[in-house]
Amino acid sequence: MKARRSSGDGRRVPADWLAIAEETLSLARGEGATQAEALVMAEDAALTRFANSEIHQNVAETNASLNLRFVSGKRVGVASTSRLDRDGLRRVAERAGQIARNVAEGDEVIALPTPDRPIPDLLVAFAEATAEATPELRADGARAVIAAADSAGVTAYGSFATTVETTAVANTLGIRSAGQRTWSQLLTVSMGPDGGSGYAEISAVDAARIDPSAIGREASERARAAANPVAIEPGEWPVVLTEYAVSDILDMLGYLGFSALAVQEERSFVELGKRVGSDLVDIWDDGSDAHGLPMAFDYEGVPKERVQLIEAGICKGVVYDAQRAAKDGVRSTGHGLPAPNPWGPFPLNMLMGAGAASRDDLIGNLERGLLVTRFHYTNPVHPKLAIVTGMTRDGTFLIEGGKIVGPVKNLRYTQSYLDALGGVEAVGSERRCIKGFLGASVVPPVRIASWTFTGATEH
Repeated sequence: MKARRSSGDGRRVPADWLAIAEETLSLARGEGATQAEALVMAEDAALTRFANSEIHQNVAETNASLNLRFVSGKRVGVASTSRLDRDGLRRVAERAGQIARNVAEGDEVIALPTPDRPIPDLLVAFAEATAEATPELRADGARAVIAAADSAGVTAYGSFATTVETTAVANTLGIRSAGQRTWSQLLTVSMGPDGGSGYAEISAVDAARIDPSAIGREASERARAAANPVAIEPGEWPVVLTEYAVSDILDMLGYLGFSALAVQEERSFVELGKRVGSDLVDIWDDGSDAHGLPMAFDYEGVPKERVQLIEAGICKGVVYDAQRAAKDGVRSTGHGLPAPNPWGPFPLNMLMGAGAASRDDLIGNLERGLLVTRFHYTNPVHPKLAIVTGMTRDGTFLIEGGKIVGPVKNLRYTQSYLDALGGVEAVGSERRCIKGFLGASVVPPVRIASWTFTGATEH
């Protein structure tokens, strides 16, 4: 991404942040650093919240911080500051140097990246409509969601966020990367008078491309349909998962196994060439794809590469940062996180390929099973097998004879997400961008042959 000029609202532009990073490197050298990396991250974020079908809060904040990785041989010290004046930069360089001199030597030579390819100019990562979004724009979106809830006789809760992220990275080996991106997110939960709840969400680079009325209708209609749920017996059930549930699967697989560090530490399920899904499953990470929330480079300043993770159900690759790449003798794929980073690289821009099934087909071709809107409180049980436990939430429905016949109470599950991929029978033709705990993913709904429900919840 190229450095952008200020739009007159007082925000610093990436060129300014890059100058701060370069100044910090000079100070780190003066403190004796053999290598150093300076990462500046800034965020202009605004959020409008609504509850009980009323807008009740609008907040905005501007944050900026600098993170310095100070390398002295095999010793590393990391320090950060939100003071970006000369004295603040001097102090953070001194502190990082002191930390590096007082820690034990590591087992590996520190591998900071070198510039080996140009940073792409990702125009699709930035939208003026999001950067210039006003409280009135977000309030209009909230009111549209509330109006849909009012029409359905339910109550709306949720938020509408708009954010500008600025990132600049410089290191002593020549990395110089700076750019801005935007993202927006509208999410809502509708609550009905008879125990029904419904959820809907969408994220986009451009806030103007979000349709709040459609999101409001989706959540409120789901809440009405979920009223007076009945209990069913847990066990093995065929399921149709909406995009919200599928995004949890991708997030968890990215967290557990698509990292080169997880493979190197032999705790990943990934074995290149191994089948882990049906032929219908294609998953990759691509920071340049406009369907998601693009990023041109990672937090080490390395351009992001497209990495095929699963192709036709077969494991094809994992993501790398500079340190993990050096260990395997390959180059970084641009998936580094800010230091200190004990977790290794992560895929933050995952996508799953669309299929040929309409939403009606996913349900219509299921004789008896469940429609699950989303998962809640999911936690790994066995990382190597990708076994996860969690609960359904905000709309779980019984399907019989290819039709939704009524709502059921939420269920607990313990399920191997790899087995779930292996049981994918159909993939939806439409996809949606969902902002999860691990970046953003672009996912379709899917139908899976079997899902293991182990118990019922009280609601």
